[in-house]
Parts: sequence; structure tokens; C-alpha cells
Amino acid sequence: MKQSLIGAILCCAALGTSLLAQQKNPPKPQAEKTSPSDTTANPTPKTSDEPRTPREDQSQKPQDGSAPKVVKWDMNEAPPVVTHHEITLNGKPLHYTATVGRLPIKDLTGNIDAELFYVAYTLDGQDLTRRPVTFAFNGGPGSASIWLHMGALGPKRVALEQDGMMPPSPYHLIDNPGTPLDKTDIVMVDAIGTGFSRPADLEKGKKFWNVKGDIEAFGEFIRLYITRNERWASPLYLFGESYGTTRSAGISGYLIDRGIAFNGIVLLSEVLNFETLETSKTNDLAYELTLPTYTMIAGYHKKLSPELMSDLQKAKAEVENFASTEYAQALEAGDSLTPERRAHIVDQLAKYTGLKKDFIDQANLRIDVPGFTHNLLIDQKLRVGRLDGRYTGPDPRGLLDTPFYDPASSATDPPFTATFNNYLRTELGYKTDIPYYVSARDMGGAPEPGQRGGGPFQWDWGSAGEGFPDTGMALRAAMVKDRYLKVLVMEGDYDLATPFYAADYTMNHLDLLPEYRNNISYAKYAAGHMVYLPMDGLAKMKKDFASFIDQTTSR
Repeated sequence: MKQSLIGAILCCAALGTSLLAQQKNPPKPQAEKTSPSDTTANPTPKTSDEPRTPREDQSQKPQDGSAPKVVKWDMNEAPPVVTHHEITLNGKPLHYTATVGRLPIKDLTGNIDAELFYVAYTLDGQDLTRRPVTFAFNGGPGSASIWLHMGALGPKRVALEQDGMMPPSPYHLIDNPGTPLDKTDIVMVDAIGTGFSRPADLEKGKKFWNVKGDIEAFGEFIRLYITRNERWASPLYLFGESYGTTRSAGISGYLIDRGIAFNGIVLLSEVLNFETLETSKTNDLAYELTLPTYTMIAGYHKKLSPELMSDLQKAKAEVENFASTEYAQALEAGDSLTPERRAHIVDQLAKYTGLKKDFIDQANLRIDVPGFTHNLLIDQKLRVGRLDGRYTGPDPRGLLDTPFYDPASSATDPPFTATFNNYLRTELGYKTDIPYYVSARDMGGAPEPGQRGGGPFQWDWGSAGEGFPDTGMALRAAMVKDRYLKVLVMEGDYDLATPFYAADYTMNHLDLLPEYRNNISYAKYAAGHMVYLPMDGLAKMKKDFASFIDQTTSR
């Protein structure tokens, strides 16, 4: 279950599953250096005109490309790099400060177990007691926050095609008209093992590469950030995408018991309860909740009947009803389903998915995401995207030779990675030779062609006896302990990584009284997992988030 769960939700990165090759006598690596030569424990900000000497990545690896058995990283605290900038937003100039650095996560004795990399954007000349601050991150688990940073929230954005598709290289940045910087300060945080965030060593990494440890690390980061930057009195927000929503829900429950409450939480492409995503021989729920997304993607590619194509929103409501009634009952019947009833369900599934009846029958009425993405446009020898079903592309190794491929992920990796690395070093002045890991699986190991590396990062989902991972009850606890806490759920119609109907199901099963349910609102997008990629999706997301902030700070 653990590997398939990871594969179900990794945001914007194709996962590799190759195991770390073990070496008998690997060379002992030296510490990876991320700090300037004048390292100090003093966290006083350092301005951009002060010299900052980069330290190269000195980790040594076996020549076959696999990671060494013993790896230690430099945990010396270094002053952040501070630069000052201006953009024009809605015809008005915005003067802001960018602060780039790492904050330590310490054990009870004060030893540093890890450092989290962050980029903070703060509007100049503001009253900090009234100015909101939003902590934002992507998920994975094991994904850096480059996607939200350079696609949606930061003051600069990767230049994409109008519909969000990949442009030709060379790639470049533009001022981001969708940044919420006019409404809130923004702190982008990379999870441990991603970006420039590192554990002290691989054993310490295991402490954080699990649901509980990850939540506690981000909770401590937030506590330390608002402490060092005197933001305890500021309105606080969380903005998580994909597994970042799992993390956000957990953080809200964790920090409410430590005196830190949030005005609002944005759950973009939400997954709190993994039972809603993980298809298995013993879990039919995920098949039901994914079906409406199949319908929307099939409609986008004009694979539905003219009747359904004439009104896709009506078709959406119709298939949701079918999924929760006839389809659910048929799956529950299992082998006892009569041949007549089975034939009827096959007909209905073909109608709502655009798939061939014989494939649906061979799949035993249970269509998983790889099966759908491979077969929807198989007559054109194209696969549709998982993160965004609007994307299409040929399988890299051939139609029948590629186990799984996501054209949406392949179209976003190059422009985001290239522009962000250049942006950090040139505009934000963060000089270092160490690699920025877009995925924690890039930490080491020789990857298979078209896949991520097989490095030491392994996510621990916990005991199977505990059931499916679920942070929904942590969010419920935060909501009932703080009756003012508001939640905004953002959903994309073409997202197969975290389907919208699964998110609705989760929020409808938090066991909340009506007055608390009224604190949950929804924003829906004709987009995929990253609803902000198309320009119209970005504009709508900015408007929805700005309205959410206004509603939650005017009390």
C-alpha cells in the first residue's frame, strides 16, 4: 500500500520505485555545505550586498550512481539572504522584501536534526499585527514547493502558454499577476529532503519522513518563524497543495494545542483520507469517487455521447449520482452481481468514461487511473495526464512498453526547474552549488530512464493495522476548538491525482455540526491538479484566495 499511495499523490513529479543499490565499501562522504563561509548561529538577516561564498556539494557517491551508506549534511546556521524588489500589480507598484534561508529543527537538547529551506516575501511598510502571513507548501510526500512558488503564489511566475501548456525553451519568468502578495505575506517552505532542506543525516531523515514527523517539523518551523520574525500577532494562514493538504490538516490540529491558531486554511487538490484514493482488492470506494473525473476528462477529449457533451456540468452531477448509487451497489455486490445487472453497469461505465466495453469488463468494472489514462485515447496512441487529464502525449518507450507515464508532469518539470534555479541565484542572491532537489527521490541513486532517482528517501506510512492514513480528524479537532477557523477547498475537474469527488466525500465525513460545516467553502476549476497553470485558472484562484482572506480577517 505504501508505494501505491505515494504514486497516487506525488505532486508534479513522476515517481521511480527502484531500490537503493547497496555498496560494500562506499567512500566516506564529506558534509554537504549550504552556508556561506562566514557561518554563524546568529540569525540576523544578511543583505544582498554582503559577500556570500558558495560551498559546493561535497557528498561523495559510489561510481555506479547510488547513494553512500553514511551521509551527513552541514547543520550550521547561517544568516538568511535578504533582497529588495518591486513589481506592478493591478497598476500599482508593490515594494517587497525577499528573505531566503534555512531554519533549524532541534531536538530537546538543542542539537539540530534538520534545516528547512524557505523563501519569504513580505510587503514593505506594513503593520505586522494586521498583515496576514501565509505558510505554503506542496506535498508529494517528497515534493519541493517550487510548483506553488513559481506557478501561483510568488511575485514571479514561469511563463507558460495561455492554457498552461509547456512553452518552447529557453524558459523565462514574468511578473505574476496572480500573486496574493497584495493581500498576504508569503512563506514558501520545502519539506526535509527537498529543495535545499536537509536532515543532519539519513537516520535523522527517517525521523521526519513519515506523517507524524513531517507535521511536527513543519509545526516547529512555523513556531520558530513567527517567533524570530515577531509575527505572533499576525493573522495566520496555511496553503497546502496535494499531500500539502494532508500536512495542513495535521498542522492545524497539532498547533492548536500549542497556542497557534489559524484564520484560514486553503486545501488545494485535497487528500486527507487516503481511503478515498487508494484502489485495492478490499477498497472499492476509490473507484466510485474517481469516476466523475473520468467523465470530465472524457468530455474534454470529446469521447462522450452528444447528449452528455451538450452540458458537461449536468453530466457531472449525473455521474456523481450514478457513482454513489448504482455503481457503488454493483461493486458491493461483487461476484453475486447478476449477468444482466453487470451488463447494464458495463454499458453505463462506457457511457460515462468513453472506454470500450470489453476493457471495462476485463477490469471487472473497476477502472484504475493507469488503466484509464492508457486506454482513453489508445486509438490515437496517446496517453492522457494524471495530474491534468487535458494533457496528452505518446508513451516514451512505446504504447505497450511504458508501465506508467504522466504527460502533465513531463510538461511542467523542465520549465519550473530551470527558471527557479536561475531565479534563486540571480534575483534572490542565494549562492550555492548544492543541488535543489525538486523531488526527495533525486537525493541519490541512478534513475531509470524517464523516472526519478532511487535514492535513500523512503516514506513511512505507518502500520497497516492503523488503516489508511487520515488527517481529517486533526482538521476536525482544529475546527471545533476554534469556531472561527475557515477552510477553503480548491478542486480541479481534470485532476486524477486527487479527484474532486473524493475531496467532497472527505469534507462531508468530518462529523461536524451545521455551524462548523458552514466554515467550509469550495472553489472549483476547469483545470487539473495545478489549477493555476492556465491563466484563467490563476486569475480565479487569486480572486478566490483574496476573497477568503477578506472574509477571515474582517471579524
